[in-house]
Amino acid sequence: MISVIIPTLNAEASLGPTLAALVPAAVDGLIREVIVVDANSADRTAAIADGAGANLLVCSGGRGRQLAAGAAGARFPWLMFLHADTVLEPGWERHASTFMERVDSGAQPAAAAAFRFALDDDGVRPRLLEQFVALRCSVLRLPYGDQGLLLPKTLYDEIGGYLPLPLMEDVDIVGRLGRRRLCMLRCRAVTSAERFRRAGYARRSARNLLCVTMYSLGVPMPVIQRLYG
Repeated sequence: MISVIIPTLNAEASLGPTLAALVPAAVDGLIREVIVVDANSADRTAAIADGAGANLLVCSGGRGRQLAAGAAGARFPWLMFLHADTVLEPGWERHASTFMERVDSGAQPAAAAAFRFALDDDGVRPRLLEQFVALRCSVLRLPYGDQGLLLPKTLYDEIGGYLPLPLMEDVDIVGRLGRRRLCMLRCRAVTSAERFRRAGYARRSARNLLCVTMYSLGVPMPVIQRLYG
């Protein structure tokens, strides 16, 4: 029922655990295919994807283009977009199945769902950031790409899918979905905290927020790219 699309670029260190978390749902038949869309990685990303039985596509030009290419090749009625450094916690498939059944049965209008944000780091700073993201998602219904996105392919096509953007493709598609067509699942997507450890939690968070604000104000993408780094 689900086609999973994962964009990658030199993701050999993280892709294995991301794929392993999908195995129970694949055994149960909920996940029918995994499509890894690789941007010409120089490491063993492609070999890991192939060894796990994923379908491998090669597509450069930014994550938005990768996600769109994966969706175009998907064969099943539900799509789940997932970053290569994000691991869904055990039991996620129960929450996802309940949501999908409600939409498929008509009990709930067509909608998309994202997971709760979590970081694979200890301490006060990651917990504070998780709380901030939970508040942002509760008030604004604005999950980012590292929280995954699950939606019917019909709805994906209706809103025009992912645009070929080098950045902000997640903010863009959520904006076109709108608050009323976006639900937050209770289970967590645990993502790598490496970029926050490397740049500093406060600095990285502020930079992300500034980039989103600039995008919403129509600042040219090259300017946002330079700031994002």
